[in-house]
Amino acid sequence: MAPLLEVIDIKKSFGSLRALDGVTLSVESKKVSILIGPNGSGKTTLINVISGFYTPDSGRVIFDGKEITGLPPYELYDTGIARTFQIPNLFWKLTALENVQVAEKGNPGESFIRTLLRRSWAKEEARATEKAFRLLNLLGLSRVWDKQAVTLSGGQMKLLELGRVLMSGAKLVLLDEPISGVNPTLAHEIFGRILKLRDELGVTFLIVEHRLDIALTYVDTVTAMAFGKVVAGGKPELVMADPKVIEAYLGA
Repeated sequence: MAPLLEVIDIKKSFGSLRALDGVTLSVESKKVSILIGPNGSGKTTLINVISGFYTPDSGRVIFDGKEITGLPPYELYDTGIARTFQIPNLFWKLTALENVQVAEKGNPGESFIRTLLRRSWAKEEARATEKAFRLLNLLGLSRVWDKQAVTLSGGQMKLLELGRVLMSGAKLVLLDEPISGVNPTLAHEIFGRILKLRDELGVTFLIVEHRLDIALTYVDTVTAMAFGKVVAGGKPELVMADPKVIEAYLGA
């Protein structure tokens, strides 16, 4: 089976700094993969290239068999790629349910004419609401569905942002440090929820995370980066025992 995502010989420089120096990796469908490496290794730059925030200087990005190199984020969103950020950016005065609902694609209520004809889209609205409640339940947020986003804890905000991404129907979700600043108990819960989403919805995850003591117990594969290059990839236990990975962290 072909991988869902392929990154082929990606290079990206900022002036004289070579942030990505021929990065090649692949992400299998319905797997949880993680990008690791010391600060400055190129992880976030790579995520920005994949998600369309940066255009690579050279190389190719293939998603679901189609080349997406250089496409802007809104076009990638339509193809089934979405991302979260280290600091959640929610609609703070909307409820948790409303935050998820707004991400539904093709919402008929967004059409001025159809807005006046509510009966024509009431069933679609009901289906979207049911879908949003299911996601909130999978994320452990069903008890706060009617709470404003601003009142939630930091960990709940991260889960809510993930719910909004999933409401869009994303097949590949890019997560930027999903457990940064979260207490260990909730950090384990977040990764547990990620596995549940993978298993029940068939979603593929590519994650950047520094808290390896927690994250490595949940992921299927690891890609290690250093100085803009991939230095190792594979099962967590093999990657973490690789001398090049050990040297990258000790050297940092």
